Amino acid sequence: MKKSMYIAIGVIAIMLILTVTGRKSAHHEITIKASPEKVWKVLTDMNDYSNWNPVMKLLEGEVKEGNEVKYRFTQDADNISEIGATVVQITPNRLLNQKGGIPLVLTFNHKYILEPTGSSTKVTIHEDYKGIGVNFWNPKGVEEAYGKLNMALKVRVETKK
Repeated sequence: MKKSMYIAIGVIAIMLILTVTGRKSAHHEITIKASPEKVWKVLTDMNDYSNWNPVMKLLEGEVKEGNEVKYRFTQDADNISEIGATVVQITPNRLLNQKGGIPLVLTFNHKYILEPTGSSTKVTIHEDYKGIGVNFWNPKGVEEAYGKLNMALKVRVETKK
């Protein structure tokens, strides 16, 4: 075999390993003193996001199963991006699941999960990442942004009449 063939096989092997091992996640949860129905109403009223949500703003599309949507995601003042996603599953008052990204490079599976806990609701934002690019990226800033989003949601729900 020629040297170039060995190099090509080596590069392919490295890419395959990076693709398979590229997995990370961001996770944040908070308890809100309200019913899942009240939390869901605020969480899914995208037209009201500009009044309380410092992290996400719906730019295009309608949040319905199967639809393509685009958000402006503000991680912090220096990291603002537009992110497209597909709405995969909606279970009212329980789950909003969206996926997107570039296959093999970096994909995400984003979930808002609402769980009743007595007279309160536990809200979990969880996002799994896969792909080659994950190996070279730290989702800590995204996780911190989801903490800001959850705190803003809590304040909005608990103070809205």
